[in-house]
Amino acid sequence: MNPEGTGSRRPLLLLVGGGTGLVGRALLEELGPDHQIRSVHRAPSARELSLGIDCIRADVTLVRDWGPILEDVDIVVNVAWYRQGSDRRFRPLAEGLTRLIKAAEARRIHRFVQLSVPTAPPDIEAHLPYMVRKREVDRALAESQLDFSIICPTMLYGPGDKLLTVLLRTAARWHRLPMFGDGQYHVSPLAVRDLARIVRRELSFGGRTSVRAGGPVAWKYRDLTDLVFTAIQRPPRYLQLTPRGGMRLARLLEVFGSSLLYPYEVEWLVSDRLGLPPYVGLDRPLEHVEVFVREEAQRLAPARRGSGGHEPPRVRG
Repeated sequence: MNPEGTGSRRPLLLLVGGGTGLVGRALLEELGPDHQIRSVHRAPSARELSLGIDCIRADVTLVRDWGPILEDVDIVVNVAWYRQGSDRRFRPLAEGLTRLIKAAEARRIHRFVQLSVPTAPPDIEAHLPYMVRKREVDRALAESQLDFSIICPTMLYGPGDKLLTVLLRTAARWHRLPMFGDGQYHVSPLAVRDLARIVRRELSFGGRTSVRAGGPVAWKYRDLTDLVFTAIQRPPRYLQLTPRGGMRLARLLEVFGSSLLYPYEVEWLVSDRLGLPPYVGLDRPLEHVEVFVREEAQRLAPARRGSGGHEPPRVRG
């Protein structure tokens, strides 16, 4: 990709939200070799600094003038958002990102990629600050004159994720997992490395589009959790909860300061809206979740042995 006006230099990409999170790290790995990257967030990581990233220490909620930050920028990719909080937290973030969109429009930035989320149950869409403010930012971009892609990935996985890594560690430690309802709702987990490749592809396009991005297989949730138990060589055992009971459990965890699971995530999961179709058009197939689960389980094995457990048989395949 060579945006108009960049000549032979590498395009300058503004990464809003930084390269420290699950998605940001994958984007640095995918885009770093052939893009200049300017990273904006509050606490640049040692890895960003070691890669020669132009790190700008700034809180998106407090940036009033994006002009200097957008100087010479060709592309904007926004990954900034929170998993949880009140409207007092989300409103300033949405306002800061809306100011960014307006500044990018004024400077005629080549392309803007917004990382968003799939459709949620109506109550979440209408009342949860997480979602209400997210949709405000999506609309501000859609109503601008910018070329854009709004990418809505389903559940993401990768080292340190909040989905499969948590399931594996919980099952390995407690030998059981909570099951919300019958577990027959669907998820299509998407590797975060594949999301980074999707972002690259969407950067290469012109026009204005919104895309849903799922992994290669829409799993029944119960089948996915059974896979987790198989990987750690344990028989599946579940703490059976109704969906409402699952949300109560998540609220209790939140009260005690845990970020493992939030009530809206349970409601969203059981609504059967997360089994998105696979994203098509990449230069190689999407990764299959079985490989990641097997490899993560093998990485967990030394920790289980160190805690007094027996070494499980090696997983074949």
